[in-house]
Amino acid sequence: MIYNFLSDYLSIIIFVFIALFLSIGFILANYLASPNNPDPEKLSAYECGFEPFDDSRIEFDVRFYLVAILFIIFDLEIAFLFPWAISLGGIGSLGFWSMMFFLGVLTIGFIYEWKKGALEWE
Repeated sequence: MIYNFLSDYLSIIIFVFIALFLSIGFILANYLASPNNPDPEKLSAYECGFEPFDDSRIEFDVRFYLVAILFIIFDLEIAFLFPWAISLGGIGSLGFWSMMFFLGVLTIGFIYEWKKGALEWE
């Protein structure tokens, strides 16, 4: 029983141990060899391109979040396009036209955002 287990999974176990050893080794080497020169600019918090604030009620520019949301939307579009393109031969015309509808809705949303000025940066 143990012989069958080792013959099937020994290469995977060796690979896991080598990966762990190399990962821990690289982290330790980086920790030991890296310079430690903190300054206020490196230690300051970075959030969406503006300075951190104390009060949560001050006004800030919403365009940072709009650009992030647009990026997520079009990034998800690409995530749906890869599996669709790979299986396009097997899904037929219904799969093709449903993706065209999906891309059309996203294109209409993109044009709407463009006309509203969400992509303009002043």
